[in-house]
Amino acid sequence: MEKQKRKAKTKAKVIEENIKSLAEKIVVEETDSDDNGEDNVLITKEEIDKRIKKLLRQGKKKGFITYEDIDSAFPPDYEGFDSTLVESIYEEFEKNKINVVEKEPVEGDDDIESDGGEELVSILETTPEMYDNISLKDPIKMYLKEIGKISLLTPSRERELARRAQKGEPKAKEELITANLRLVVSIAKRYIGRGLTFLDLIQEGNIGLIKAVEKFDWKKGYKFSTYATWWIRQAITRAIADQARTIRVPVHMVETINKLNKVIREHLQDFGEYPTIEELGHLTGKTPEKIEEILAASKETVSLESPISGDEESTMGDFIHDDSMEQPEEAAMKMLLREQIDQILDTLSPREAMVLKMRYGLLDGKTKTLEEVGQFFNVTRERIRQIEVKALRKLRHPSRSKQLKALLGMLNTSKRD
Repeated sequence: MEKQKRKAKTKAKVIEENIKSLAEKIVVEETDSDDNGEDNVLITKEEIDKRIKKLLRQGKKKGFITYEDIDSAFPPDYEGFDSTLVESIYEEFEKNKINVVEKEPVEGDDDIESDGGEELVSILETTPEMYDNISLKDPIKMYLKEIGKISLLTPSRERELARRAQKGEPKAKEELITANLRLVVSIAKRYIGRGLTFLDLIQEGNIGLIKAVEKFDWKKGYKFSTYATWWIRQAITRAIADQARTIRVPVHMVETINKLNKVIREHLQDFGEYPTIEELGHLTGKTPEKIEEILAASKETVSLESPISGDEESTMGDFIHDDSMEQPEEAAMKMLLREQIDQILDTLSPREAMVLKMRYGLLDGKTKTLEEVGQFFNVTRERIRQIEVKALRKLRHPSRSKQLKALLGMLNTSKRD
């Protein structure tokens, strides 16, 4: 039943448009005698080698490499992202004595260590007392107090646990994981405000930590904290892309959006105004079209059920204009237009009126060809064409078309408003 109603409504709408089309033909002729499928990033082996070499050149030049540099080269949603790739990259860094740091050191900033691992260890040594301003009932503080009781591992103990974990010892894996839970917290707090709660970020980071423990090869020689950071960041970044938005944005696009937002913030701080599309293109090396695409993807969705100004009775949906509903004035003018068309068609002969109704789809919403109308009247298509031309010529007489013209003008004005 509902399907039939929708079908009838659609048919009526088509007929309305056809009526308008016929009216416009009468009036007009009288006055005038229209960058993501799955979002996994695929990279060839040659491209992998090329990107690793580029990272090495950057690292040798600066003396360090940041996690952001690595993310740019190998987005977290890259399909080939596995332990082999991670290890091959870190092996090259170790060989070339390139440190991996969380962010680029600022000149005169003594708080940032040159070695990424040491920086993370210093963060981990922060005690949960820093969260004392949080309510005692707060689950975050309770969790931090709990993990704060766990002792940090010495390098020798870490290697021993990693060796045993690689052999499959559950207790060794558990100790290695619990000893690095504060590492997850230190990384997760940098992603606050991206759409997930702090606890959710910690949970996702813990999943990444577990994966790092399972894949870590202690024989390679690099620090576990440096290696685990990549997996933790990857897990958190992917979770934000998958869960933080109603409409999922690919991880590599999330990274691109974040970089663009960083450029916008820096420009705002330096010049006190937001950059134009052209300025953003110049600053990022991207085309204006690409910038607009990124900005469009960065827009957040809002639930129609969201309350307005704390008023539980009013929601966002109450203030959204429904384009599918016809305005009363427009509906009234369409009805007048239909009546006017019927009146002027009555001034024609029955055959002329029927020809126009069939040709312009006023009967069932479907326009008929000259051939189809000719078959209905059992005459040639040329004869139907002659009848149509003659009928339209009659309707273009000012006495008939004047009122049509006025109604069409009001209808078009109504739609623009």
